[in-house]
Amino acid sequence: MIRRNSFLGLFWKQRYLQVFALAGIVFLVIFSYLPMFGILIAFKEYKISGGLKGILFSPWVGLKYFREFFSDYNAGVIIRNTVVMSIVKLFFTFPLPILLALLLNEIHVPWFKRAVQTASYLPYFISWVIVAGFCQIFLQANGVINSLLMALGLTDGNIAFYVTPKYFLPMVVITSIWKDMGWWAILFLASITSIDPTLYEAAAIDGAGRLKRILYITLPGIQSTITVVLIIALGNLLGGGLSGSNFEQSWLMGTGGNAEVSEILQTYLMKIGLSKGRYSYAAAMGLIQSCFSVILVLTSNQAAKRVSGEGLF
Repeated sequence: MIRRNSFLGLFWKQRYLQVFALAGIVFLVIFSYLPMFGILIAFKEYKISGGLKGILFSPWVGLKYFREFFSDYNAGVIIRNTVVMSIVKLFFTFPLPILLALLLNEIHVPWFKRAVQTASYLPYFISWVIVAGFCQIFLQANGVINSLLMALGLTDGNIAFYVTPKYFLPMVVITSIWKDMGWWAILFLASITSIDPTLYEAAAIDGAGRLKRILYITLPGIQSTITVVLIIALGNLLGGGLSGSNFEQSWLMGTGGNAEVSEILQTYLMKIGLSKGRYSYAAAMGLIQSCFSVILVLTSNQAAKRVSGEGLF
């Protein structure tokens, strides 16, 4: 009884904070857990025109749509494009925010540091639709980039960036870096500020230069943050990792000319699954991606624990 009273008393003292926590729990239940009921569609012959049958009473078809996807002649290319795009983006976009945070931490002119930080994270708030529009303007035949390349003598004619497959991945990576690098650098910079400044002072007295202080104090000090962010990035690898949405980039920058490299799992799901009303097929494809993401999270977490002794859980 005493414990119960103390618990209720503590709960009452924290009632305003508990309301905020409860709101978050309700949000997760409504928008994250309840929709998982729809996973059943992947194993059923669900049709939105089925009326009262709905999800529960639609006939079971088992693994029909999973087999259909993997037997599709496009499946290999789609999976390859999705994995390659995700890995290339992670390879370039994960270390750069860390590097930017390290550079910002070494700037000791407050107004300049604030200006660089603000300029670097503002693109994060720009929609991918607008970013894609900028790219089309700058990369069109008579656009700024082609004019600049010809002025510098680097090319003899206009480059068709949007219809040449080899330029798709560079466009994706460069726009991802420009848009999201500054935002993620804030997280690493905040982690750097939590490092005890006396460590830097002691290292400077011992004769350690700036580079050695970064290598032996700053990087080990933010190791846990790097580990957590890497695990989260790997978990969302097929969705875009740290650098925005693979779907939005492929959907907006993909064309018939570069479809051989820009067609990924999400865009294929949109075209074949949702646009044609094949909801069960789309659910199966989405479940495949989700299962792969869970495997990546668990694997990367275990690997991080073995290597550094730290993990997400």
